[in-house]
Amino acid sequence: MKLIRADWDAPEHIHALTTTRLDGLSQAPFDGLNLGDHVGDQPASVAKNRQMLLKALGLSSAPQWLSQVHGIRIVEAQPDGQVREADGCWSATPGQACVVMTADCLPVLITDRKGTRVAAAHAGWRGLASGVLEATLAHFPDPEDLLVWIGPAIGPLAFEVGGEVREAFVRALPACEAAFKVSPTDSTKWLADIYQLARLRLQAAGVKEVTGGDFCTFTESDYFYSYRRDGQTGRMASLIWIDANP
Repeated sequence: MKLIRADWDAPEHIHALTTTRLDGLSQAPFDGLNLGDHVGDQPASVAKNRQMLLKALGLSSAPQWLSQVHGIRIVEAQPDGQVREADGCWSATPGQACVVMTADCLPVLITDRKGTRVAAAHAGWRGLASGVLEATLAHFPDPEDLLVWIGPAIGPLAFEVGGEVREAFVRALPACEAAFKVSPTDSTKWLADIYQLARLRLQAAGVKEVTGGDFCTFTESDYFYSYRRDGQTGRMASLIWIDANP
């Protein structure tokens, strides 16, 4: 199973990664390892894909799957198998995985330097502008003590947005102006660097160490699902957890 593991200086007992679309049982247009149960795929295929993932990762308890709504609600992950409506979750329990699903939006994984607590956040532009990352950081005592890894999302040359998106970010944080460039194909539109926007918001909140942001889900179609590219498509999952047997 092809997985992209976080490239950061987290303790060895912290596991953090993003899946790709490779392997899995889903058929077109969800070809591969679709982990989203809300996109029109066959429920049996999604269930088998999730089982394959958990077996590959050696997870014995249920991860916290979420029903994501592009908001800023963050919940504590639970092992009861219930899907909770939120756009992020956190845990201090070894073996309890936090999960977010994406197909262009940012998956943001967080831990403290000692690896005592972890969190995962789903940050589309709406959630990012509304403060989903800040809401996630609020579940840690000290932002300067955190390590953040940003998983695969839509790249800065593919994410075209309207002026209202730029205005929302710049109004909240003027430094975000640097993350927008006029679109070369439409002077009324902007190319947004969602990776840079996340870094700027995190830095403004006090986070010192942020890594990741090296992929483009839109252009790297062999590896990633992209809602903007394909419309009906699957979802990758980004997971983080504390090793139950360090």
